[in-house]
Amino acid sequence: MHVAVLDFFMRHVDCREFAGKRVLEVGSKFVNGSVRPLIERFCRPRLYVVVDIEPGRYVNAVLPAERLVDCFGPESFDVVISTETLEHVLDWRAAVNNMKAVLRPGGLIYITTRSRGFPYHAHPRDYWCFEPEDIVRIFGDFEILALERDWEAPGVFLKARKPRDWRPADLSGVALYSVVLGRRVREPAAVNRAPPLRRLGMMLCASRFRHLLPGAVVGAVLRKYCT
Repeated sequence: MHVAVLDFFMRHVDCREFAGKRVLEVGSKFVNGSVRPLIERFCRPRLYVVVDIEPGRYVNAVLPAERLVDCFGPESFDVVISTETLEHVLDWRAAVNNMKAVLRPGGLIYITTRSRGFPYHAHPRDYWCFEPEDIVRIFGDFEILALERDWEAPGVFLKARKPRDWRPADLSGVALYSVVLGRRVREPAAVNRAPPLRRLGMMLCASRFRHLLPGAVVGAVLRKYCT
């Protein structure tokens, strides 16, 4: 986990927001860090549930973000957290709508995600780049309490509150930068839709052996598609 992500949580988390509350963390299998042990130890929530598309440390249920409401029901959590996940979800609208819907009115949501310029990181896929202006539009139906750029690497952080008279925003017109297509689009684009050269570049970026690949051409591909 990036140092800046932990810094954002340390500066913006008020343990009174978590004490005795129900917390859902979306897509945060322990890979290189997690906010869960800090929040559980110091803020003492009543329940802390982590879902991810893969089993792993701290994961309580294997569940895609697009099915949160189906599993837990609407307005079932006081806090929703998602760190470094949204860029990996093909149907980001369904994921965001589900995270909003499972949150109780007056509840809080914490989001951290990546922006354009961050290296390609397929875990297992890397689809989107979010800029602050995108987050403002996507969460226009929430009260934004904090919105920051990541000071360590390209990314954006959000803390927002769900209004008590919440009405879901229409996200159909939002276009995001697609890592797959290299431009802003409204519709999800799977990896198989990438132009051949871009697809090759993405494969090289995701390869464990990319540092062993020689040649100026390969180097140019990596510089073009890995950041």
